[in-house]
Amino acid sequence: MALATPAEIADGMDGILRTTSPARREALLDSPCIQNHAAFLSEAPDGVHCLWFGGSLEGKSDISIYRSSLTDSGWEKAVRVTDDPDRSEQNPVEFDAPDGRRLLLHTAQPGGNQDRCVVRMRVLGETPEDLTLPAGTFIRGPVHVRSDGAWMLPLFRCVSRPGEKWTGSHDTAALAISTDSGATWREIEVPGSIGCVHMTLVPLGGARWAAFFRRRQADFVYRTDSEDDGESWSVPQATDVPNNNSSISVIRLADGRIAMACNPTNAAEHPEARRESLYDELGEADDRPNASGGCNPTWGVPRAPMTLCFSEDEGKTFPVRLTVEDGPGSCLHNNSVDGSNKEMSYPSLIQATDGTLHLAYTYHRRAIKHVALGPEWLEQQ
Repeated sequence: MALATPAEIADGMDGILRTTSPARREALLDSPCIQNHAAFLSEAPDGVHCLWFGGSLEGKSDISIYRSSLTDSGWEKAVRVTDDPDRSEQNPVEFDAPDGRRLLLHTAQPGGNQDRCVVRMRVLGETPEDLTLPAGTFIRGPVHVRSDGAWMLPLFRCVSRPGEKWTGSHDTAALAISTDSGATWREIEVPGSIGCVHMTLVPLGGARWAAFFRRRQADFVYRTDSEDDGESWSVPQATDVPNNNSSISVIRLADGRIAMACNPTNAAEHPEARRESLYDELGEADDRPNASGGCNPTWGVPRAPMTLCFSEDEGKTFPVRLTVEDGPGSCLHNNSVDGSNKEMSYPSLIQATDGTLHLAYTYHRRAIKHVALGPEWLEQQ
């Protein structure tokens, strides 16, 4: 399903799941939006579901959360599930809580000011509430439930500097833990985590957890460990997987291996042009200088290929890397209309109960693409 132009992509956004090779099926989800980004997959007894955010342009107030469910033939037409007219609603997470509630968590920010973001939670279809977390808190990874019933929500903090614009240069990682079903949260700092964002938890057994990070510095995927159910974390260290300052998705497979979906490339491999910031196109009037100090965020490194990487040593190394789809990955602009953006990014990866790997990712900022890889495909890797 190689589609090049925005018009061709739009024509293909019918949600129909088509077989493209043995053990592989693909679809472009049916969305009414010009821009679609940041997919989040989940599986429940009623099937596989996908959330993402859509609208005209990331950071605009018309950006809302959309949701679709997978049927035998493909994806249902997208349904809009949030409606704040004043904030850009982004990075959705769906969580089927142990108490039976189906919860939607997402971020909501004014314009490109991620340091003024709030995290909201609602029973799907009901009125949201802002979580008791500091302004500037962002989410991306799924919620996990500990053996003692506590909820674990990975965070990253878009830290502001007085009188200066947020740029990502002071972002750090943390884990939020709730023992009262999401009513209140306490935060556990990840030490030495400046630049580490999109924290993604992976259970290793017992009280042992690993977590993986996208890096603002566009160098490598980083990894940290906890031996006490997330109550403390080691200083993150680089893995052998390059990172381009774009999202990753990491899960533990049924066979015990760790699988990571990502774009395994970095700034050192691509010395081409850069973009100034994440929100270049918004055109917001803001006379504040960029934040000083911190790390050096790098924006504009190509976001391709979309790759699945596999580890047999609990995510310390990923020697097996398989390309799902390749392309130029151009991302110097978030524009979904003129065809200049050709990223394949922000993956969400799950393994369904039948063994199928489901992967969803941003396709040229125009669509959400879904690839289903059957159990027989995984057995051959």
